[in-house]
Amino acid sequence: MPTPDDSILWLTETAQNLLKGCQTRAHDGTVLYTPDGRAHYAALWTRDFAYMVEHTADLIPPEHLEACIRYIIRAQREDGVVPDRVRPDGVPVYVAGPENNPLGEPNLDNPAFLVIAVHHHLTRTPPSRRNALFGEWASALDRGMHTIPLSPHGLVYNDPAKPHSPYGFTDCIGKTGELLMESLLYWAACGRMAKWHQQTGNRKQADDYRGRAKRIETNLQRLWDEASQGFLAASVDCRQLDIWGNAFALALGFPLGKRRTVLQRMLVNRHEEYLWRGQVRHLPKGEHWQRLLLPVPRDRYQNGAYWATATGWVLQAIHPINPTLARRIFDEMIEDFRQHGVYECITPEYRQLESYVVSACNPLGAARKLWRTASGR
Repeated sequence: MPTPDDSILWLTETAQNLLKGCQTRAHDGTVLYTPDGRAHYAALWTRDFAYMVEHTADLIPPEHLEACIRYIIRAQREDGVVPDRVRPDGVPVYVAGPENNPLGEPNLDNPAFLVIAVHHHLTRTPPSRRNALFGEWASALDRGMHTIPLSPHGLVYNDPAKPHSPYGFTDCIGKTGELLMESLLYWAACGRMAKWHQQTGNRKQADDYRGRAKRIETNLQRLWDEASQGFLAASVDCRQLDIWGNAFALALGFPLGKRRTVLQRMLVNRHEEYLWRGQVRHLPKGEHWQRLLLPVPRDRYQNGAYWATATGWVLQAIHPINPTLARRIFDEMIEDFRQHGVYECITPEYRQLESYVVSACNPLGAARKLWRTASGR
């Protein structure tokens, strides 16, 4: 069995190769990082790019990161909507799904992901440039964050009568009402915006973002389900146990109080219901989303397949109480990658889209936090 160091080094090299293989040139010469190396998603997608920056910024030239952020910001709509993706010809697409058949309203995650990408780029930028760069981008980031609809309780809200496409890795799913994953993303982005506004002297904006984050901390319990010992994905449509969202809350360090241990135990006790070859289903095995925005067959794609995108969150969530299981999950994922390649999602019956970049980048970020390599990378 390879040591964690060996596996992390292998995964680092794999991620580097995927990051090189997914690049394409835009009309203006900008090097765009597309979600895969097969030109299936042939554009700069805000959320995938943000994950690459969050987990593997050290593997990407800083000038590429900054140019991609500028490419997205230039494509922001006048009303503040952040693009879902921007094509190599510079044309922005604001709603998930095919351009001739958009899935509802603009996605509920892109403003938060843009903030996250900016935050992680700034932390790697020389200190002398950070404040000026944030100042240059702050207005665009603020306008994007203000486009996200919130419920009276401060949670991200999706109108059942006219739904937005929600978090991008469930953009085919009709989650409505108050939302878990999207509220957690918004909370994370609020914290980062508060930090940078405070650092650049805008205390009023910083306080506003801290207030928004606090409302989510106070009211996320509205989605708690005592029967399943976890948080539901949504309060109206798709009131179902969200495995990704629960693992993300733990990995994110969201303040959960006594429920932190309850969630950790739930994920450990039920791991066989949502894991296969170290990759993660959105819902427990046998369940499928109750409302769809696009007819996704059962046990395919976002409606029952297993994804490595979420593996890192599961590792971080359960490692504190069961490090042996966390290591086993990581080893199983690495073994599958070595044998079959790095796919977007898999089931025992099929594999979809090889060379999917964040399937390697996201778990790599978590693994490097949990099992530092001997080289210190």
